[in-house]
Amino acid sequence: AGTQRARASAQTSLHVPYGDGEREKLDIYFPTDPSGTFPALVYIHGGYWQCLSKDESGFAVPPLVSQGVAVVAVGYDTAPKGHMDAMVLQVRRSLAFLVERYSRIRGIYLCGHSAGAHLAAMVLSTDWTEYGVAPDIKGAVLVSGVYDLEPILHTYVNDALNMSREVAQRNSPMLCVTPAAPVAAACEVLVAVAQHDSPEFRRQSQEYGQALRAAGWSVSLLDLAGVDHFDIIEKLSEESYVLTQV
Repeated sequence: AGTQRARASAQTSLHVPYGDGEREKLDIYFPTDPSGTFPALVYIHGGYWQCLSKDESGFAVPPLVSQGVAVVAVGYDTAPKGHMDAMVLQVRRSLAFLVERYSRIRGIYLCGHSAGAHLAAMVLSTDWTEYGVAPDIKGAVLVSGVYDLEPILHTYVNDALNMSREVAQRNSPMLCVTPAAPVAAACEVLVAVAQHDSPEFRRQSQEYGQALRAAGWSVSLLDLAGVDHFDIIEKLSEESYVLTQV
């Protein structure tokens, strides 16, 4: 419902293909009053890498477009069709496409929830020389994320993902923390976790935040009271919500 409202109210470009894959598409919601250039919040949905899509990602749009920010919802191939390596690659490619295609975007802010926070964190460790572009990522809001995939290997979540230990390690942000390049030093990372997230989510958020900080990144950890794994992100539809404000 939030997405339908957003699509009705905002100036949009929907289902913009950044690749040939069925799910390799972006929904772009432009600011209500786009003046010349504008920042963009790139939202990567969660769903344990196997459910949801960009089509449920419009709930955060209204408060942001009204403040002059574009919102981009990224689609990617979820499991079982999508494999972990491929999803990480898709999200990185979507960013490269965005930068090449929309020259009016000034400054990209990543936002991901749960599995989406994992993918956003993998974007932070990208070697952009391979892509021929350097997205100006000014910030990342990582909400209730997974930063170490190894604990998932022996759970039901891996039934659809079918990851080997090697794949899990290669795609664990915790193990891919790169020293902050001068560019990255200017990128502010906010690691947000819910009071009622499981102990594992809370532990991983803390450890990943510390690892980034140790590598020279600018990091703040936000522990949000009174929310759980789901409403911590759903409340982005509210203008007064702390995370929306941040």
